[in-house]
Amino acid sequence: MDQNIKTKGYAATDDSGKLSPFEFERRPVGDDDILIDVKFASICHSDIHQEKGHWGPQKYPQVPGHEIVGVVAAVGKNVTKFKVGDRAGVGCMVDSCMECDNCTHGEEHYCERGQTLFTYGYPTEAEPTGISQGGYSNKIVVRDHFAVHIPEHISFEEAAPLLCAGITTYSPLMKANFKIGDKVGVAGIGGLGHMAIKLAVAKGAEVYGFTTSADKAKDILSWGAKEAVVVDSLDKLQAYRGQMDYMISTIPYAYEMSSYMDCVKPNGFFTQVGVPVGGQYTINNFNMMFNRVNYNSSLIGGIPETQEVVHFCADNGVVPQIEVINASQINEAWEKVVNKEARYRYVIDAATF
Repeated sequence: MDQNIKTKGYAATDDSGKLSPFEFERRPVGDDDILIDVKFASICHSDIHQEKGHWGPQKYPQVPGHEIVGVVAAVGKNVTKFKVGDRAGVGCMVDSCMECDNCTHGEEHYCERGQTLFTYGYPTEAEPTGISQGGYSNKIVVRDHFAVHIPEHISFEEAAPLLCAGITTYSPLMKANFKIGDKVGVAGIGGLGHMAIKLAVAKGAEVYGFTTSADKAKDILSWGAKEAVVVDSLDKLQAYRGQMDYMISTIPYAYEMSSYMDCVKPNGFFTQVGVPVGGQYTINNFNMMFNRVNYNSSLIGGIPETQEVVHFCADNGVVPQIEVINASQINEAWEKVVNKEARYRYVIDAATF
């Protein structure tokens, strides 16, 4: 328990977006920690953005991955939340101050002291590599509070994407407080967007999926959406002007946002969760003046809400559409994600690291 944990994974060594096998050490299991033998870790577009330096310079080698599931292999002496053999998952953060108002009220991702430690690439003296290292690996050590239980009635493979794609869409959808039958628009139908559709449908919304990929229309309808809108030009959005009670966008590229906002009713809300290079979008203020739509953005969700979405999805059969791959296929999968070819979440078998 007092020894560093030898770990195998895949890491970026520069901003080329190419990953390679990497052997490293994680910190010993502390009194409040658990060690998880990782079974599966899935690929998020955020992994690609961060490792390519789209959101700022990075320290390498860096192991990405924040959709992690596995089995608890060891627990610290203070741990009561987990026992050896439990199924556990880790999402986008692994620590925080745990003392401020936000941290003690289930909003650890908004730590008021700025001490949220995200799962990979963030400075920490606790780790031998000097930064947090993510889930594209066969083991992870994490503070017990930041892991969630994975129920037996959902597979590891299907549970993994819930730790980011699930919670990142579930949290703002629940805060939107839409009513059964309300019209909810989802823009950008990838890993996050397809979960947003499934979650909104499961909560009783009349859902409209907006995509630039015509070949996704059939899938969108199969998930229970009322309509699949193929946005091959912004003119296609005119017919939906002022129709949505709420809209969430998972589009991870810079785009002209105002035309999508126009689809929301006056005084309605539009939430952006996808993040492009540099975090910048284009908004036309004339549109905003005339449509009077409220814009907000959202990060992920706190640990209690993450546990909530995992249980909700397990209990209601709301699972992502996945493709399981080996570690050697990671670079190919990343290219497919960038080229909008993923259908809809790649999940890595950690036994292949």
